Amino acid sequence: MSRTVSRGAIIAALLKKELVAYSRDKLYVFLTLLTLVAVVALFWLLPDSVDESITLAVSPPVSVLVEDARDALIAMGATDEQLAELDELDLAEGEEGIALVEFEAADQMAAVIEGSLEAYRTDDGVLILRDKAAGEDKPEDAHRVRVDVGIGFPETFITDVATGRQGVTVTVYEDAAVPEEIQGAMRSFVREMAYQFAGVEPPVTFADEEGMVLGEDRAGNQVTMREKMRPMLAFMILLMETFSMASLISVEVLQRTVTAVLVSPAKVTDFLAAKSIFGTALGLTQGLIVLALVGALTATNWPLLLVTVLIGAVMFTGVAMVVGSAGKDFMGQLFYAMMLTVPLIIPAFSVLFPGSAAVWVQAIPTYPVLDALVGVTIYGQGWAEVWRSLLLATGWLVVLFGIGLFTLKRKVESL
Repeated sequence: MSRTVSRGAIIAALLKKELVAYSRDKLYVFLTLLTLVAVVALFWLLPDSVDESITLAVSPPVSVLVEDARDALIAMGATDEQLAELDELDLAEGEEGIALVEFEAADQMAAVIEGSLEAYRTDDGVLILRDKAAGEDKPEDAHRVRVDVGIGFPETFITDVATGRQGVTVTVYEDAAVPEEIQGAMRSFVREMAYQFAGVEPPVTFADEEGMVLGEDRAGNQVTMREKMRPMLAFMILLMETFSMASLISVEVLQRTVTAVLVSPAKVTDFLAAKSIFGTALGLTQGLIVLALVGALTATNWPLLLVTVLIGAVMFTGVAMVVGSAGKDFMGQLFYAMMLTVPLIIPAFSVLFPGSAAVWVQAIPTYPVLDALVGVTIYGQGWAEVWRSLLLATGWLVVLFGIGLFTLKRKVESL
């Protein structure tokens, strides 16, 4: 007398078969372990700080500019208090994130910015120049100063602008790596100094700085590259599991192992359920392992990250079903995997290059998953901030997972 086997027991047996098949695929087991080790090692090797300062160089030194202007300013009726203020002049004073370096000659300053000379500063503030090409040794007890922007003033600059002389030329030297907006800011900085020295108010006034900053002001609290990689690594692990899961499905389809399974009491729905559970568990487990190893999981955010990674794992399992059903050989599977996954990677660039993502990027199914990961792991957001992203991601999950189930079911039934 035959005994009826429950659907749960059948699915459990199929899951055991999936685990055995996965463990026998030495290539993907090796790649999985290698990927986990590599991404965690990469994370801890990345810099965990951000240098927000800009090194501004001037030539000649401010003291030379002031000394040259002293006699002319006295003749113009400058008071002792005004001259004392000039003696204590600091061009970087009040300018947040600007470090000042003074050079005796403009050609030395230009050579340091260009890279043909190196500048070092001792603890006493003494500036030392080193010609590395000439074989000069690195000075001891000094740290290197990398100059971003340099301003070459004429020695009569203060006198000229104070007397209203026309055609005063100031040369701005800029490192090619300095962003264009910083270069423009430095030019504006020079113009503002000229107005101050001339005793003239700038023609344009700005509102209070606090009223101009929209959104969260992260000045002094920039996101480091290491922090940016936290959500990126978890996302990439989920994406990589698409390849291994698709390989398992493709092998069963091509070798018609699935037909042997369906001869047993197992039904197509059992086969699909086992594939869904195994693929989701595989991605979820590895995603959470990575988040734990990079320090993203905390006692307060783990339920939110669990839900977010679960949504991503189910979504990529659906993609893997489509890829595994479509590929007729290894190359075909690889082609379909790349064709479907490359567009899904595009939102990841919004992490490396933050800002308002374009509308078409936000329309990509993986964007809300990555947006939630970024919000939780980088900015410490909670349910109230990311529920919209999770809701949108769930909608895309239903679409992609539904397409994956439909595609794999059609493929299995056609064998």
